[in-house]
Amino acid sequence: MNDRYDGYAGGDQYELVGYDEFGQPVYQQVPTQRTAQGYDPYGTQQHQQPPGQQQPQGYGYDPYASGPQQPRPPYHQGQQHSPYDTDTGTQPPTASYDFYAPYDTPTAGGYDPYGRASTSGQQPRVAEQTAYIPQQAGPADSGPGHDGDPAGATKRGAAGRSGTAPKDPHGDRDASNEQFAFAEEPDGDPEDVIDWLKFTENRTERREEAKRRARSRVVALVVVVALAAVGGVGYLWYAGRLPGTSSGGKSATTTATGAQNRDVLVVHLHNTKGGGTSTALLVDNTTLKQGATVLLPNSLGLTSDDGSTTTLAKSVSDDGSSGTSDAIDSALGTKIEGSWRLDTPYLNNLVELVGNIDVTTDADVPDPDSKKKGGSPLVHKGQDQTLSGKMAVAYATYRAPGEAQDAQLERFGQVMQGVLRKLSSDPQAATTTVQTLAQILDPPLTDKDLGSFLAKLADRAKEGAYKTALLPVRSDGTVNDSDTVVKTLLGGTVKSPQAGDAVRVGIQNATGSKATAEQARVALVNGGYTFVDGGTGAVQTASRVTYADDGDKENAIEVAKTLGLPTSAVQKGKVTSNAEVSVVLGQNYKASS
Repeated sequence: MNDRYDGYAGGDQYELVGYDEFGQPVYQQVPTQRTAQGYDPYGTQQHQQPPGQQQPQGYGYDPYASGPQQPRPPYHQGQQHSPYDTDTGTQPPTASYDFYAPYDTPTAGGYDPYGRASTSGQQPRVAEQTAYIPQQAGPADSGPGHDGDPAGATKRGAAGRSGTAPKDPHGDRDASNEQFAFAEEPDGDPEDVIDWLKFTENRTERREEAKRRARSRVVALVVVVALAAVGGVGYLWYAGRLPGTSSGGKSATTTATGAQNRDVLVVHLHNTKGGGTSTALLVDNTTLKQGATVLLPNSLGLTSDDGSTTTLAKSVSDDGSSGTSDAIDSALGTKIEGSWRLDTPYLNNLVELVGNIDVTTDADVPDPDSKKKGGSPLVHKGQDQTLSGKMAVAYATYRAPGEAQDAQLERFGQVMQGVLRKLSSDPQAATTTVQTLAQILDPPLTDKDLGSFLAKLADRAKEGAYKTALLPVRSDGTVNDSDTVVKTLLGGTVKSPQAGDAVRVGIQNATGSKATAEQARVALVNGGYTFVDGGTGAVQTASRVTYADDGDKENAIEVAKTLGLPTSAVQKGKVTSNAEVSVVLGQNYKASS
């Protein structure tokens, strides 16, 4: 078993020969000869020199050595030298196993590097010895690195280059705190490595998180779309606009007509220059959020408070707005909440306040103030014509010669819808517009009520949920009980004549005396008939009684008898509007006493 060299054994001396490429000091043994010349405190052996000979100072000179120095032989190319070896004389080149041998340090006198005294003269070179450095572990006695083992020398050299802390040969003191310690630098920034590891470890989690967020967004979008679809279908069903719900059955029909809430206002346009009136119903269906204008012909038959029958035009002229509203409610089954009298000058101002209107006109309208005939029309026929206040009044009241009153009524409806489209939808702003007109309204209608009502209709007109319709009226002034305008737009029911109802008789006074006509009216009412005022006509000598339907012939004969007229006066012919039998009172009529 090989014994390991564990430290300094004492007796050998070392000298500094230089520094290696790492900045570490390199030492070599100093040959010693035990003589009686005195003791060197550094352990350096003294060598004898001939008298008068001076020791040369060559490479590797130790200034601290007390003994004589050996000259260094010159360096020969091809010869292996080691700074840690000490040779005597010239030696044949041998293979060097030292890890670092740029040069050798030969001495004149050979010596044993491990303290054995060297003999004089040239000696054969032994196995190379690595210079021993204090504070490093010495070579082992046996095994690799002992007695010049190249492998051991290589290992020791590698250990010196790696900066490993050597051991102190005088003890177990670690030399890591002294000049042979080297600080190892890290190969890379550890924080960068940690960040990279975190990045690579979290890539899968980030991908999964992105997928979860995408799925959440898709689910949320589907839920929103589903809720919107359900809400839209529910609204359409509630409003009755869903296809198939309006005619799906009796309950759907009831919901679409009678169960709806409607606010109705009647407006009467009075032509202050040309005369005549035009009447329309403004309807706001708060259930369906729709608006409508229902045009009422002047020939519509109404029943007055005293039971007599009259026309809409005559009712407006005689009974005024309040009496006419009640008569309309009775005839059409509506509930009118207010009456608005609109004279043509106020219509002119209203159009100017809203900033003119756009109307698709159906006729060229001449200027009513122009005295020159055949001049340029005030209103031109065409699409989307812009009308000022004056032009709007002229178009709303225009009735061509020989034209039916329904055509003029439809033009009035166009103007009203055009005004609503330009009127503000804000109740306060609409009320301000009404107040600006400075118009005196018929009680109980107020400026605020009218402004709020018109603002709602203006909103419907701007949304496109507005229509204008003409109420169809027969020649006798009655309305078909199956008419859709009354049921759909007004939500009312037409009051049709029933069996046993009083016969409506129209009287036209041609006697020239108002008292005579009044006596005839009293006689008919007392006889159980309904009086219909037919106005006053040209004076005629003979009286006549006419009927239009053959079924009313017997009624006509009974009317003649009631008035004291001969039955020969009964004939088939044209009757007064809203009447089943017409009577023209001539001068031969004699009122009964």
